[in-house]
Amino acid sequence: MCCLVSAPLMANDHSYTTTSVTDDALPTFYPQLKQQLTYTDSWLSGRYAHFGEWRQHARQVVRSLLLTPDSHRAFEPQVVDSQDRDSYVAQKVAFNLTDESRVPGLLLTPKTPGPHPAVLLLHDHGAKFDIGKEKMIRPWGDDTRLASANAWADRYFTGRFVGDELAKRGYVVLAVDALGWGDRGPLKYEQQQALASNFFNLGRSLAGTLAYEDMRSLDFLASLRSVDPKRVGVVGFSMGAYRAWQLAALSDKVAATAAISWIGTYDGLMVPGNNVLRGQSSFYMLHPGLPARLDFPDVASIAAPRPMLFFNGGKDTLFPQQAVQAAYDRMHQVWQSQHADERLETQIWPELGHVFYQEQQEAVFQWLDRWLTSPPGSTTR
Repeated sequence: MCCLVSAPLMANDHSYTTTSVTDDALPTFYPQLKQQLTYTDSWLSGRYAHFGEWRQHARQVVRSLLLTPDSHRAFEPQVVDSQDRDSYVAQKVAFNLTDESRVPGLLLTPKTPGPHPAVLLLHDHGAKFDIGKEKMIRPWGDDTRLASANAWADRYFTGRFVGDELAKRGYVVLAVDALGWGDRGPLKYEQQQALASNFFNLGRSLAGTLAYEDMRSLDFLASLRSVDPKRVGVVGFSMGAYRAWQLAALSDKVAATAAISWIGTYDGLMVPGNNVLRGQSSFYMLHPGLPARLDFPDVASIAAPRPMLFFNGGKDTLFPQQAVQAAYDRMHQVWQSQHADERLETQIWPELGHVFYQEQQEAVFQWLDRWLTSPPGSTTR
């Protein structure tokens, strides 16, 4: 039985309560909540004896939390426009991404005989919604969009379009707008939370929709006659990096993954001042209930022992080095447990920030060539 105790207080004295909200919109008891995140479904929890069984279980955990059913509609692609680019052809294609959405994508195909290795490029967030796929592949036929894309390439990619560089090396390349960007937008920054809320009210999830649409984009790319379905990689920058390792966790069709500038632990990122606390953009990467079961690197590790590469900048203020290194260490433990640590490459570039510059691109291209252009069983793999 509880007894009420009389203790007169001044009107502005709130010492009788211990719960409020910080300036970063965290509950004041967030340290206690963080301590409760033990990641019980992690391979590193020690609860699982067989790696294959763990992978299947962990993948199902993530897949169920997408809150998105499978789509069964045929892709039914059509070419909307095309442009000759010397050694390859650029096409704007439309296809059925899901049962609900038909979308445009940019597709680059080498002129040499196929089937070719292929790369699905996943664009960043950047709070820049007028372009999406055009951040990765040079657009045409729209001077305003081209100018915007060129400026973005100058800022983050040393003036280059990653997709076009890959096509020159013999890869089929596909880039598709995430919901809210380019031809599927433009969304306004301050609308993101309302969009996410509306998805929840419709029984779905914004982050889950993004993840599942990436799965379908991968399936579409792998289905093309010009593509060798056993040699399909995924490359992403910033939010696209998150999407890349998430996609590798969800689908075995990904043969190799390069994730640039998005990895860390929940513990290292859920700190006052960090960008993930702002809401808005974070809803594209928020699966309710998942942090109670798997850390970010645990999700990425579902892809083990397949080849993965992670690059981060030492001067990237969005992803503190301590959080990044903790994630790297956690993933290396998983690949080491499968005697495959040589398949996991991680590197912090000390002089770089939140970018995917030419020197990083060249390192990624060489790494992709190793895993996607060498014949299966080759000693170079």
